[in-house]
Amino acid sequence: MEPDTTAQPEVNPHPIRVRGDLDPALSRWQWIVKWILAIPHYIVLFFLSIAYFVVTVIAFFAILFTERYPRGLFDFNVGVMRWSWRVRFYALSALGTDRYPPFSLRPDDNYPADLEVDYPERLSRGLVLIKWWLLAIPQYLIVAALTGGGQYWGDGDGGGMGWPPLLAVLVLIAVIGLLFTGRYPAGLYAFVMGVNRWSIRVRAYASLMRDEYPPFRLDQGPREPESAS
Repeated sequence: MEPDTTAQPEVNPHPIRVRGDLDPALSRWQWIVKWILAIPHYIVLFFLSIAYFVVTVIAFFAILFTERYPRGLFDFNVGVMRWSWRVRFYALSALGTDRYPPFSLRPDDNYPADLEVDYPERLSRGLVLIKWWLLAIPQYLIVAALTGGGQYWGDGDGGGMGWPPLLAVLVLIAVIGLLFTGRYPAGLYAFVMGVNRWSIRVRAYASLMRDEYPPFRLDQGPREPESAS
């Protein structure tokens, strides 16, 4: 028998990888107070977000003149994104674990939420001028539709009606189910993770970390698909 010479599909992982493993033993009620327990993290992230912006501006000029994102600055900003994702996973946009997030920029395989961005050896000088505002506009609109609410004015006296963010509605449905059944619906959790993953990919692209355009694709589930173009 001749050996099988059929070429295997090449595994091409996405350069921005978001992990969020659902805690199988979530508390029925702890989600009510998680956002309060996370207040120390909000304070730290406020200052880290200022540093993140400053670093991104410095990286803009570094890429423009050298085609490189300084590695130390890159790792710092990835760390800020990682910290922010863990806090949102715990207290805000997923509520997927009861384990308190670590006060750390470093990756942690033992925590159920993590994030990785592959370091680019070279970035385009031309794209750095336009990708964070012009090219990203379609992505901003989609992310706004998925994670932001909306409003329209009903009369000339300042009255109006609005609707809450889709992601917030999904998480609210999930925690109501958790409260009464003790379970986080798996399909709903997969969709929530897909929305968060899309948002994080767009943020990394707009923060000049990668030149690959974020896919118009909702990659659902706690982990990245094994192959992604």
